[in-house]
Amino acid sequence: MREVGIDLSDASPARLTPQLAATADLLVTMGCGDECPVVPGLRRTDWPIPDPKGQRPERVREIRDRIAALVNGLVEREGVQRG
Repeated sequence: MREVGIDLSDASPARLTPQLAATADLLVTMGCGDECPVVPGLRRTDWPIPDPKGQRPERVREIRDRIAALVNGLVEREGVQRG
């Protein structure tokens, strides 16, 4: 991610809890299909993204870039204002 100017050195995964889900308008999951969490009343979409864990750096870059394209499309479709 440093290659594209994003510092994740202080980032850590967050478990999807009911409290966290309650703050969302849309839940985007990546590659879990029918095993994805279901949050009643929350729109959900699953992007068929492979897990980058253990992949070659070139493949991880492809996955990263695919996620970026999907996020950009979502932002545009949803009319989200960029800060």
